[in-house]
Amino acid sequence: MKKLIIGNWKMYPASLKEAKTKFVAIKKTASKLSNVQTVVCPPLVYVSELKKLVTGHRVVVGAQNAWFEKEGAFTGEVSLAMLASVGAQYVIVGHSERRALGETDELVHKKVLAGVKAGLTVVLCVGERERDPDGEYMKFISEQIKSAIHGVQKKELKKVVIAYEPIWAIGKNAVHPASSDDALEVSILVKKTLVDIYGKDAASVPILYGGSVDAKNAWEFLLKSQVDGLLVGRASLDPKVFGEILNEADKIK
Repeated sequence: MKKLIIGNWKMYPASLKEAKTKFVAIKKTASKLSNVQTVVCPPLVYVSELKKLVTGHRVVVGAQNAWFEKEGAFTGEVSLAMLASVGAQYVIVGHSERRALGETDELVHKKVLAGVKAGLTVVLCVGERERDPDGEYMKFISEQIKSAIHGVQKKELKKVVIAYEPIWAIGKNAVHPASSDDALEVSILVKKTLVDIYGKDAASVPILYGGSVDAKNAWEFLLKSQVDGLLVGRASLDPKVFGEILNEADKIK
């Protein structure tokens, strides 16, 4: 299976011109790698413009969020059908930054179902705020997954990716980076949760790790944590660093 490496650009860069420059630079590296599927998720306003720069299938465009209704009186929102119509192939749902803004499990669930129905590949983010000594966080992650994918049919699983992001290990307030063992533990938990619901075929759902990934630790997470790819934040905005991560991923067969 190809490694799936997704760049989440968050609310950067400030201009379309800069976004195009970064995308073209990333594409230069990504288009040469046969063992990696690269996805760039820019701010919504850049999606259709960057889609025009896509050639081939090795690097494609996704979005960081969407609304679950197809259309309607939802000022400021963009639907999954609209994203699909401008060529987005992936959508991130339930990112910790969205949840911090008030996105509930119920809303995440609706977006997952709508995303799958719209034909996009849904990248469902799950993860705990802190690790308690009793292991309650394992139950928390498992419940997050069950709640979000409730109602997704077995045949629709090929449109689902699970991204684990330990909230305590990311951003300015990171306690410390997560280790490859932390990620391995959750990777096994995610697979078990999915297999318990859908049977052994669900073990093929890709699992990504996201959380302070850089060029130095990317190979370790990919090799030791048994994940199928990475969800990269800040580092994906630097084409040189992101290119190094892509090259590391391409080496792992």
